[in-house]
Amino acid sequence: MRKWIIWGLIAATAAPGIASAQSAAELRHDRREIRQDQRDLRHAQRHGDRRDVRDARRDVRDSRREYREDWRDYRRAHRDVYRAGSWRAPFGYSRWNAGAQLRPAYYSSRYYISDPYRYRLPRPGANMRWVRHYNDVLLVNVRTGRVMQVHRGFFW
Repeated sequence: MRKWIIWGLIAATAAPGIASAQSAAELRHDRREIRQDQRDLRHAQRHGDRRDVRDARRDVRDSRREYREDWRDYRRAHRDVYRAGSWRAPFGYSRWNAGAQLRPAYYSSRYYISDPYRYRLPRPGANMRWVRHYNDVLLVNVRTGRVMQVHRGFFW
């Protein structure tokens, strides 16, 4: 009997946390409802009386507050995805000049410009690749890591 009481208490404490977690789709739906409330508020301001405007403002304010709380709960529940720094590149922006030596992380195959003719870049020579670094384009010798040419702000 005592075992059932303990299990019941555990279930009673865990159930509200599980029930309050929302999915991303539900959060998007809530966001749409907030936008609709804002449209209703603008309409009430143009055509309605003061009481309608006050009610609409209160609804929008409450909806925003609930959305922020739900978003915090969603992020807490999916902490592994929203962990700080998980989206960053292994390096930051550096202003490279011709003749500089790059580490392989800066000119790995994921940064190659596969079709330089599409961007009207000249044909790279043997062992050379056009590499994108933020908005700059670098012509890099992939054997040595040496920067041969730089076009700053190319993608800007």
